[in-house]
Amino acid sequence: MIGFDIKQLFFDKPAVINAVDRATRKVLSKFGAFVRTTARHSIRKRKQPAPPGKPPSSHTGLLKKFIYFGYDPSKRSVVIGPVRLSERGRGELPGAPPLLEYGGTRKVGKKVAFYKARPFMGPAFENEKPQLPAMWASSVK
Repeated sequence: MIGFDIKQLFFDKPAVINAVDRATRKVLSKFGAFVRTTARHSIRKRKQPAPPGKPPSSHTGLLKKFIYFGYDPSKRSVVIGPVRLSERGRGELPGAPPLLEYGGTRKVGKKVAFYKARPFMGPAFENEKPQLPAMWASSVK
């Protein structure tokens, strides 16, 4: 009879769990950085608005500058996107990133402004998503 401890067959040892956590953080952070870079590169600085369906123009550079990513260890996920822009008087409205991504309406004074979608985060995510499995390959060491 071969003698071994059945507990050695399970992957719940702290060393294995820590290695998986480190790999998850590393891979998702790298993926977040790639998506952020792709989104930033898709936004062009120009005076004219972008056509609907294309990535938006950044007239002041704030949208392009304030796209971040962060790893959330409690959920083991990465959050990627622009921070809320609230600098009035510089051409950007608070809540502008969701309006640009999805379209919608916004009350500006007594008028209602209609925004057509100019997605930039969704396409950046979809562009980088096929590379994610290769990032996971041999990531746990």
